[in-house]
Amino acid sequence: MNSYCSMPSVLGDITLQANHQGLLGAWFEVHTTQPEQLGKHDPEHTVLREARRQLEQYFLGQRRVFDLPLAAKGTPFQQQVWQALTTIPYGHVWSYQQLAQAIGNPKAVRAVGLANGKNPLSVIVPCHRVIGKNGKLTGYAGGVDRKQQLLRLEGYLEQ
Repeated sequence: MNSYCSMPSVLGDITLQANHQGLLGAWFEVHTTQPEQLGKHDPEHTVLREARRQLEQYFLGQRRVFDLPLAAKGTPFQQQVWQALTTIPYGHVWSYQQLAQAIGNPKAVRAVGLANGKNPLSVIVPCHRVIGKNGKLTGYAGGVDRKQQLLRLEGYLEQ
């Protein structure tokens, strides 16, 4: 059974979803990857409560790495890309090309971009840290403005 809750953040409300295995999703209200069915509203679910706590710390600048059980659903290729995203350090960015190289498939730049865009764990699995090879802030399911704000929060972009 899936459970969910919402929380406010400096970038807008975030909906969190989890099951007994871990966190399934974290979406801003405009995210294009949010499922229609979220499950039972349960803000006291252990994983959801911990995810809220860690996200609050992140937005206050007190957390750089998330330590949560993750259970996002995706293809094996998507899972591989999402795992690689978790290795991009706080305050740094990679190009889609670098991400493709990190998974050992340097010709899969477009496929990596598509998998990155399907990441259901916004902020926690930091797809916002991937930018175009030319340095442009391209695509973000939560909106490029949020991507820019997240990179500012992490100190990559100037305030």
